[in-house]
Amino acid sequence: MSPELIGVLGIVLLLVLMLLNVSVGLSLFLVGFLGVSLLTDWSVGLAQLGTAAFGTANNYSLSVIPLFILMGMFMSNTGLGQDLFNAVDKWIGHLRGGLAIATIGASSIFAAISGSTNATTATLARIAIPEMDKYNYKYSLSTASVAAGGTLGILIPPSVILILYGALTQEPIGPLLIGGLIPGILLALVFMLTINLQVRLNPSIAPRSQEVSSMSDRMKSLQSVWPFLVIFIASIGGIYFGVFTPTEAGGIGAMGAFLLTLFTRKLTWAKLLSSLDDTIRLSVMIFLILIGASIFGRFLALSQIPMRLTSAVGSLDVSPYLILAMILLVYLILGMFLEGIAIMVLTLPIVYPLIVQLGFDGLWFGIIIVMVLNIGVLTPPLGLSVFIISGVIKHVPIEKIFRAVMPMVLVMIGFTVVLVIFPGIVTYLPSLIQ
Repeated sequence: MSPELIGVLGIVLLLVLMLLNVSVGLSLFLVGFLGVSLLTDWSVGLAQLGTAAFGTANNYSLSVIPLFILMGMFMSNTGLGQDLFNAVDKWIGHLRGGLAIATIGASSIFAAISGSTNATTATLARIAIPEMDKYNYKYSLSTASVAAGGTLGILIPPSVILILYGALTQEPIGPLLIGGLIPGILLALVFMLTINLQVRLNPSIAPRSQEVSSMSDRMKSLQSVWPFLVIFIASIGGIYFGVFTPTEAGGIGAMGAFLLTLFTRKLTWAKLLSSLDDTIRLSVMIFLILIGASIFGRFLALSQIPMRLTSAVGSLDVSPYLILAMILLVYLILGMFLEGIAIMVLTLPIVYPLIVQLGFDGLWFGIIIVMVLNIGVLTPPLGLSVFIISGVIKHVPIEKIFRAVMPMVLVMIGFTVVLVIFPGIVTYLPSLIQ
């Protein structure tokens, strides 16, 4: 068989294994090893297992991953999300639709610490939806606001999936994290405007609360917000101003979160062990995926599929934006069936060289991918964020939650188009530090 045919069969086998719920890392290991061995020799395939593992684990820039994860786990497991939501609620909860808007605001701040869509969605679902139930908010609004707010978790830095993108494409991690800041803030504001418009069109979905917090209560509530801002500014701000590297920022953030939860007496021995356990498990999973992706990428390189595809597409007499639109459509469809990390490790070895060949900025494309993958966590049949919310409010049929989030999905599609038309929204801040 030709190298190209072996490469195609390898991709098909990888997809089949993932659809059979074989772990992403193990699937990449197996297909990559078999592919390299068939295209070279079994001894070369065995050697790849060792060199890929050592090369990935020995990569200093990837040490930022467990540090940012640990920071997020400290904040997630110690109940600080409740304090954060209450603070935002004190300021805008009395407005019509205010609790839903407060959910977006709290999600934005919490996302800036957790760096995870799942953590943000799960935390706010447990906190915000019961609070909105007290004021008779319709589930069409409460579930949509939580789902939309959760998507900010992998866009606003620190974002683990952006770090993975940098590891897979060799794009600098610091500028990548900074690149998600403006789009994340703007998307949060767009979500808030969407909620406001929905409430204006149908006031019954969000009855107005009669409770208005006093100014003293509002100021006191800020005591639970400033630690989040300090940790965020210390870590991400340090990267932006060149004070320290992303890895050092992760260490400062993790230590800051530890001290904060310790001094506020929210960190018990059990929660400390739980945070460390969750961090180890998630970090190991990510590193196994990265090691497997390294072996699989070597297999694809030997199959010559990325080079052939790049050359073929580059010779087409069509607009690069038409090709980009087709690529993003494929990502949108894949996002309906596969988890985001799996999509990235499967496609980036092929797609990234093509994007660069077409003249697009690799950093900008990383943010675009995150936006499209965010849409996937809200759309059926996978819709991971929707399933998380459904696990919290089991009495609401999941199909109703999927219908509720559709306005947010349309908003996200429109916002992605804006980022394509105006790439400076993404690249402006990173250009200042590069």
